[in-house]
Parts: sequence; C-alpha cells; structure tokens
Amino acid sequence: MAREIASVGVVGLGTMGAGIAEVLARSGVPVVAVEIDGEGVSRGRGHLEHSTERALSGGKLDETGRADLLGRIRYTTELAELADVDLVIEAIPESLGVKTDVFAQLDKITKPDTIFASNTSSLSITEIGVHTARPGKVVGMHFFNPAPVQKLIEIVRSVVTEPDVVTDVVAFAEKLGKTPVVIGDRAGFIANALLFGYLNHAVRMYEQRYATREDLDASMRYGCGYPMGPLALLDLIGLDTAYEILDTMYHQSRNRLHAPAPLLKQMITAGLLGRKSGRGFYTYDAPDSPNIVADGATPPESVVEGAELREIRKVGVVGTGTMATGIVEVFAKKGYDVILRARSTEKASASVGRVKKSLDKQVVKGRLSEEDAAATLARITPAVEFEELADVDLVIEAVAEELAVKQAVFAALDDVVKPGAILATTTSSLPVIECASATERPSAVVGLHFFNPAPVMKLVEVVSTIATAPDVVATVHALCGAIGKRPVHCGDRAGFIVNALLFPYLNDAVKMLEAHYADGDDIDTAMKVGCGLPMGPFELLDVVGLDVSLAIQRTLFNEFREEGFAPAPLLEHLVTAGRLGRKTGKGFKDYTKRH
Repeated sequence: MAREIASVGVVGLGTMGAGIAEVLARSGVPVVAVEIDGEGVSRGRGHLEHSTERALSGGKLDETGRADLLGRIRYTTELAELADVDLVIEAIPESLGVKTDVFAQLDKITKPDTIFASNTSSLSITEIGVHTARPGKVVGMHFFNPAPVQKLIEIVRSVVTEPDVVTDVVAFAEKLGKTPVVIGDRAGFIANALLFGYLNHAVRMYEQRYATREDLDASMRYGCGYPMGPLALLDLIGLDTAYEILDTMYHQSRNRLHAPAPLLKQMITAGLLGRKSGRGFYTYDAPDSPNIVADGATPPESVVEGAELREIRKVGVVGTGTMATGIVEVFAKKGYDVILRARSTEKASASVGRVKKSLDKQVVKGRLSEEDAAATLARITPAVEFEELADVDLVIEAVAEELAVKQAVFAALDDVVKPGAILATTTSSLPVIECASATERPSAVVGLHFFNPAPVMKLVEVVSTIATAPDVVATVHALCGAIGKRPVHCGDRAGFIVNALLFPYLNDAVKMLEAHYADGDDIDTAMKVGCGLPMGPFELLDVVGLDVSLAIQRTLFNEFREEGFAPAPLLEHLVTAGRLGRKTGKGFKDYTKRH
C-alpha cells in the first residue's frame, strides 16, 4: 500500500531549498524548514517572501493564497524538529561529507520509514545512502532552478533503493504538479550529464578564441532555438557550481570532455563567478542582475575596422534544393536581383515554382502583399549555363555535400565570374578552403552557412579560411544584416559553431540510451522540461535524419580525433538498418503507428 507523505522536512534554505519549500507549501503540504542558524533562516524566509511577492504581483497568487502558503512553513535551526515528517529533502551545498553528516544525524531522529531525498545535482545517491541505516529509503530528488517554475524532477534510484520508495516518490512528485523521470545513479543524471559536456565544449571554443562569446551564444539561440546561449547560461548557473559538477562527472566518467576547461578554474580564482558576482563571461550592472553591460571584450560595431565593402547588387545561387531555393527567396524579397542556376531548364523552372509557392502561402497568410510577391518573383532569373553568372557580385553555391561536386562548381565559377566577385559555399561540414583551392581567387572565397528553412532561420555562420580577405568578411557581414540575418563568425574547421556544439551532445544522448541508463522518452523529457530546449535529442535526430547526423559526427571525429566524438555504435547500427528517422518512418521512434 502506498505510503502517505503528509509532511515534509526541507534542510537548507538557499535559493533551491527555499524554492522547494515553496513548491511543497503551494501544494498544501506542511513544511518544516531547517537552516544552520538564525541568519540562514532569515535569508531563507526572505527568499520565500520575495518569490511569493512576485507571484502575487504577477497574478499567480492572491493575498489569501500567499498567506496560506507562508503559513504552512515552519522555520527552525534544529534537525530534531523533523522527528515526525514522512519525507526529508536535503538541499545543502554540494559537499559529500556535509551531506552524509546531515543524513547520519537524521537517521537517528526520524521515523524508521521516513524517506530521505537529496537534491544533489551530481553526487552519488549510493554514497549518500550507505552513511545511513536505511539505504533502501534514500533517493535523489533533483529539482531544477527556479523550483517553483521548472517542472522537471529527476528521481534517482541507487542499486539498493526499494521499488515502493521510488513509486511513492514519483506519485508525490506528480501530486506537486511536476514531471518526474526515474533514472539510475550516475554523475550528472540525465540533464546535467548531457548539458554540461556541451557547456564545457563552448568554454573550450571561447578559450581557443575560435569565436566570440556573443557569437557562440547567438549561434545556439538562433541556430537551435535554445532559450539561452551556453556562456550566458554558465553565468546564470555560476561558474563555481559548473566547475564542481564537471569535476564530479569527470572523476566518475574519466571522459576528457567532462574535464573542466582550464579557463573555468582561472575565472573562479579571479572571482568571476557569473551573475552572482556581477561578472563572469559577461559583465553585469550589479551582482545578481541579469542586465549585461559593455566591457573590454564587447566587439566593435564593425567586424573589420577600416575594411572597404564590396558592392553587392546581383546575386547568383547555384543549386535547386530546399536550401538553394530558400536563399533565392531571401535575397529576392530584400530587393536583390538573383540568378538561379540549375543543371536543366526543367529543374530551374521547378525551383522558381517552389519559390512562387512559398510566396503565395505568405500572401494567403497576410504576411506579404500580392504586389511584393510579384516583384520578388520578377527579380529571379532562371539559368542553366555558368556563363549567365558572369556579372554577379556574389555567387552562393548550395549543391550536394560532396567535395568533388562542390570543387567542380567552384572551378567552373572561377572561369566565368568577373574579378572582384565573392564566391561563397553553404557547406555545413566540408572544409571551405578545399572549395577555395579549386579557384585562382582563394581570398574571395568564404563560407555562408544558412540554416534550414533559410527564409525563417535568422542565423548565418560566416566561415573565414586562412586565405579569406578581410574586406570579403566585412562585406558578407554587412550583407547578412541587409537581408535580416544574424551573422556569427568562426574559423574553417569541422562543424563550425552550431554543429560542433550540437552533435556531440546528441551523440552523448545516444550513448546514454545505449547504456540503458534511461529510455529515450525520459531523456527527451528531461532536456525539454529541465533545460527548456525546443526538442529532445531523439526527436531532433529523427528530424535531422540519422544518416546526416552520423555523417556530421564522423566528420567531427575525423577532424578532432577526440575519443568522446566517436559515433555511438547504436547510431551506426540504426543507419545500417535503414532506420533514418522521420523520412523512413522509423528512427529512434516509430512514426508508422502514428496518425
């Protein structure tokens, strides 16, 4: 029979502990809140009063509801007052020694069947549990910050946690209005194990000066729809907290990708902890403020000071796929004359037809007038011969992701396009310098990686090779602004920014599934609900295509030779079996049974 959890003790009233106490009290559960001293109690009470005041002013609570909520919380500095509670949730600092000491004391105070839960985000629940006489009744209850807002709770079972304890805690989490996922005991659990490897990778990119902090963050916000960029998120989490989580993960996994980037340690030593100290990767107008202010690392308005911009009036696009027609539409809508080069008249006409269909949809939805749609279409000229691109100012190649095919296109363009014109490739994974090497003008070649669908996605990765001229970079940067895109700058290496950060994270998720640590739906839920991502990793892999994902992961592994980048065997097996995702009806999920 399921045990009733009628009262709960919360030990630790920092931001997280106070948030957990608020969640419990809001659900009608009486709470005994314990802090180490009177000052801690006052601080915790202040957190709760401030949070509920915000909820009151936001219309999420009324005066009576707020008074009732606060009335359900009793504050104390004595653990002995937890003698009669049914569940204790510990939310003190991430120190194994301190946590085990608290649980050892609680073991002597509480009822024999009281459940002990730790809110740890990275420490071993098994290690915490063995310091009590009831390891079978010890679980992890990892809430996410801010606890009153975030829905996810990771319920962590050790190898000795009793099944009925897990069942009862899951039911209690659901009663609180939360979304629980049940997982085994390993460092980082689901969300942090996947999130912090990605965050650490972003720090390494910044440390190597591969991209600016602004461009790294904009890449993931605009390229992947993430609510925050990685460096801004680290500032919010706290660099010291991030370091501790990564260090714990590394000591358990021995995965070099979890070893904290040296820059993190240097910044912590210098007191640059993020928002809470007023400065981290960014500078804030005050400690604990979200408002970023300019500092010495803020990039200048002009990407290349003093560079003279080349004039771009006419644009050529080579290719007839979704990306090519999307780019044609983007430029034509912004007033540029565009020549769309295809291999045949039929393909060229079909591509212009796809642009017309897209414009017609926008007219129907009221986003575009009929006159503007007609004017946009009139600016597009279909072509079959490369010679018809002779007088364009910029050519964007958007053909198949095969180096030999792209090099043939660049060699042909080099023969016919006027001197001074810029040649760009939309490759997402091939070296841009390899395309440039097929021409006699490598200084005029640049990567312009648009994202699909090009008319909708704001991000463009501007990829400079070691040969790209500064005025070419400055010109395409200004051009991106003129067509309503957000340019980010990076060097010519595998994955550029977005794919280099995104696909190792997706690969780690596959490895987690492969290890039977958690099922695919729970991993997707953890990343969507816990981290606010628009899609879970397996949903995204199925949309991108498992074959495409595997090809990108292989490219990253072959370039960086990083053991952690080696494609997950499960991904290889699914591709071999022809399960490529949505396009084949089956991938990580089965779409053939859905209506």
